[in-house]
Amino acid sequence: MSRDLKKDVKKDDYAKLKSLLTHHEHLYYVLDRPEISDLEYDKLFAQLLSLESQHPDWVTSDSPSQRVGGQALEAFVKAPHRTPMLSLANTYSPEDLREFDEKVRKFLRLDAGAPALEYFCEPKFDGLALELVFENGVLHQALTRGDGLIGEDVTHNVRTLRQIPLRLHTDTPPELLEVRGEALMLKADFAELNSRQQDAGENAFANPRNAAAGTLRQLDPRITASRPLHFFGYAVGSVRGETFSTQGELEEKLQSWGLPVVDQHWRRPCVGIDAVIEYYHELQSQRHALPFDIDGMVVKINSLAQQADLGFVARTPRWASAAKYPPEQERTLVMDIQIQVGRTGALTPVALLDPVKVGGVTITHATLHNQEEISRKDIRIGDTVLVHRAGDVIPEIVAVVLQDRPPDSMAFQMPQSCPICGSQAQKLADEVVLRCVNASCPAVIQESLRHFVARRAMNIDKVGEKLVQALCAKGLVVTRADFYRLDEAKLLTLERMGEKSAQNILQSLAKSRKTTLARFLFALGIRFVGEQTAKALADHFLTLENFLAADAEALQKIPDVGPKVADSILRWLQSAPAIQDARQLIQLGIEIEESSRKTTGPLSGQSFLITGTLPVKREEAQAFIESQGGKILSSVSKKLNYLVVGEDPGSKLAKAQSLDVEIIDWPQLQKLAQK
Repeated sequence: MSRDLKKDVKKDDYAKLKSLLTHHEHLYYVLDRPEISDLEYDKLFAQLLSLESQHPDWVTSDSPSQRVGGQALEAFVKAPHRTPMLSLANTYSPEDLREFDEKVRKFLRLDAGAPALEYFCEPKFDGLALELVFENGVLHQALTRGDGLIGEDVTHNVRTLRQIPLRLHTDTPPELLEVRGEALMLKADFAELNSRQQDAGENAFANPRNAAAGTLRQLDPRITASRPLHFFGYAVGSVRGETFSTQGELEEKLQSWGLPVVDQHWRRPCVGIDAVIEYYHELQSQRHALPFDIDGMVVKINSLAQQADLGFVARTPRWASAAKYPPEQERTLVMDIQIQVGRTGALTPVALLDPVKVGGVTITHATLHNQEEISRKDIRIGDTVLVHRAGDVIPEIVAVVLQDRPPDSMAFQMPQSCPICGSQAQKLADEVVLRCVNASCPAVIQESLRHFVARRAMNIDKVGEKLVQALCAKGLVVTRADFYRLDEAKLLTLERMGEKSAQNILQSLAKSRKTTLARFLFALGIRFVGEQTAKALADHFLTLENFLAADAEALQKIPDVGPKVADSILRWLQSAPAIQDARQLIQLGIEIEESSRKTTGPLSGQSFLITGTLPVKREEAQAFIESQGGKILSSVSKKLNYLVVGEDPGSKLAKAQSLDVEIIDWPQLQKLAQK
């Protein structure tokens, strides 16, 4: 439809124009084969806008004009998934894949002579899981995975993604279709976005996944629309009015309805586990050539009928597995080893690396932990080393390439004095780290102040690391109480500080004045007092004055406080400067809510600790336990009644088993709360 539309145009013509524009959007954004020029598209779009201005009653939610616009949201609304968005069990090698095949065959009661199973394999995207809900073919809602049961409604943002159809491309859509897939950012788009961020003087994103997650969770959909986000569908949730027989057929149908799926070259049926393993290696060899980040492959039973027979175990399907690749490693040089001083005085060696990209992220530093770790790996300045990102996140030196070691290299030894204040470093009993024990060390003070303002402590959100450094360097903040003595005049003495920024900082400080006793105690930075121990102290003492008057006998009554923690707290309570700092904070307007932990309920008198990944966020699980009268501990001991175990539990599980602590999972915990 290239002719100019007249004012007396019929509604059918308007519908045809919408359909034409939708067709060209799909060709351009999904199939990457446009049939018309940008100018021609813009003319058609201008005609649509003109028509809709003349006939506003014609405008529907599936119009291309409705993709961008609207006011920013104040917050995301949470909404339940009709069927849970489950996670996949992980495998890490071809041997694990063979074991997965054996388990599937055993569950299906297939003997050794039975035909090989047909699997369906595709890349495991490193993005953000997303669910699109279509009702009678029209996009109705978009939800993040959330905890698998409840997600955040991001419909306003998803409507800006031109890859996603506002109406399915079919005259006979299913009554209900929940499409599950991944929102992600292509590598090239990510590089361009970061370039724009830096040009604008804004922070660059660490990796494409973070960029995608941050983009999708913008409260202002116009920001989402300005960033290059993609979507690939690969599964369905609840469906009414359509059936599928295989995973391959399902994805072909999604594609026919206008939904983007991964290129056919990278999604394929594989007959037998040998073909699956062949695909696993092929995909791994092409990993860097892919336009998007992946961290493995996904293998599923292709037959949906067999998927139904296999069912689920806990929170994962028996018929699918995520086969992850080992963390990527790269070679680089150790340019130097520097010593950082933490808030507890710990001297931590950090390797300064010749910048190297690992998994799409530039690595410049790697923590070496302590002298024992350095000696064990024999890491020296000038060494060529292999670096990976532990868990695809934390930079770590895996090994030294000894054949490339310079002939004049020398073993590294930790200094015996603090590099900041020069005080003699000490190694305390039962510890492997050296510490600066000078409470007046500028580095210790600065790191303590950084801890004080952190989100989980006093939550002074406008005071970050760089501002703390600037305040310390200027001498404006020496103690925690000094934050609340700041005024506009003092802040304006800092470089590049404007009136608006100063006002925002003061507002943030004012907002932080109302806090809880648990947050306040955590913010004080008492050694060994983490968030959970601070909460246990707050629940026991209820007021700050009760805590300040505590003695050894009172501390030993608290289940979460062992002898080492009690000794540390007592040393803090006997420090006149520490007590003075806490009291000055109260005098400067800190208001502490009285602790009121619920002590009644089905879990009353019982203590719990969580390890591993549960179907809900850990904070939600802890809140659930406390709402039922239970108490959260921070470590495994004989005082612990229950260890709640999720996926990939840590060392706490073995320790709990050695102490005969009862082990339960999330469903068992919920049953306990119903008694």
